[in-house]
Amino acid sequence: METKRTNWQQTVDIEIRSAQGWQDGTEGFPAWNEGKAAFVAQKRFMTLADVGEVLNISSSQTYALVRSGELPAIQVGGRGQWRVETQVLEDYIARAYQRTAASVKDGIHVEQEL
Repeated sequence: METKRTNWQQTVDIEIRSAQGWQDGTEGFPAWNEGKAAFVAQKRFMTLADVGEVLNISSSQTYALVRSGELPAIQVGGRGQWRVETQVLEDYIARAYQRTAASVKDGIHVEQEL
């Protein structure tokens, strides 16, 4: 039985297939080169640990991005755990690329990591 997928999930699937390569799976489901990437991409919200892993930064650096407001996030649950929407993270990454490109174009040497 095939599970109906949202347009957002289909778009993400296409982007991941393009970036990682595509192999046919069984019963209509894809066989991913990296299963974790597919799982993370299909979630709407990510933990700060997931965000840190994607950006390859420490948990304290991730928390600092959220606290400063540079990376918008929400608090959920009774313990106020932070979550970042996947699209918000993608937008943050796109802005970081734009800032870096502008700095390089202006001849400013970017020494500080994101």
